Amino acid sequence: MVVMRVVESPATVAPHSRPSWSGKGQIAIDNLSVVFGDNPKTQHIAVKDVTLDIPAGQFLVLLGPSGCGKSTVLNAIAGFVEPTQGRVTIDGVVPEGPGADRGMVFQQPTLFPWRTVLDNVAFGPLMTGRGKSAAESEARTFLEMVGLSKFATRYPAALSGGMQQRVGIARALANYPKVLLMDEPFGALDSQTRVMMQEGLLKLWNEFRITVIFVTHDIEEAIFLGDRVVVMGTAPGHVIADIPIELPRPREHAVLFDPYFARVKRQCMELIRVETMKAFEQQGEEK
Repeated sequence: MVVMRVVESPATVAPHSRPSWSGKGQIAIDNLSVVFGDNPKTQHIAVKDVTLDIPAGQFLVLLGPSGCGKSTVLNAIAGFVEPTQGRVTIDGVVPEGPGADRGMVFQQPTLFPWRTVLDNVAFGPLMTGRGKSAAESEARTFLEMVGLSKFATRYPAALSGGMQQRVGIARALANYPKVLLMDEPFGALDSQTRVMMQEGLLKLWNEFRITVIFVTHDIEEAIFLGDRVVVMGTAPGHVIADIPIELPRPREHAVLFDPYFARVKRQCMELIRVETMKAFEQQGEEK
């Protein structure tokens, strides 16, 4: 069973020795376009004219079919991809490449296989100047939050996929980021583990209230998690709907049977179906 525990907030434990959570993380995406390739004949327009204003502390989900540019938008925020046009700002500042103010969790765990679970989580604080003792203390706190304290001395290969993702979440949070970026982090998990991971993530988010941008192609996951679901269309990637999710928090999976949930799910399904058909038609024309 997957357990993520919300323990005493790191911001309130030994405040003289811990960095405080920023409480910021407002993201502005202004007319973002990303083009891959220099040759006009072969270049690919991954994203075109995407504009979003994301308040600090919001849980926003990017939803859409494969190839609609969800991950490209996420990578532009992370600093892995440079905009071809437009810009991304975080609290009014254009980020110059990746930074510790943005935690990243990928679909596949990206842990160091030669480091223990504790050392994986402590790696970020060490790289930002924390001493070994302080970094390990931070790591133990976050491992407790994701229910993996007993596995601190294990290596990633000894953990299940779900456990590895929990380590990845702990590692991302250990840097006290303004923004947590998640690229289909539960996509490779079985359905039961995925449900537990979703509920655990919401408990952590409710504790810290940092800005979360979560990418998925799973409609139920998007509605269950998000304050807001942004649906993207394909070829090139663009925003086709921006849907506020008016479901109370905290949420449990029983909400999936709520009539309001069903209406929003139907709306999203219809939007994505149209975009998926467009993508198939375009692929047929290219052949």
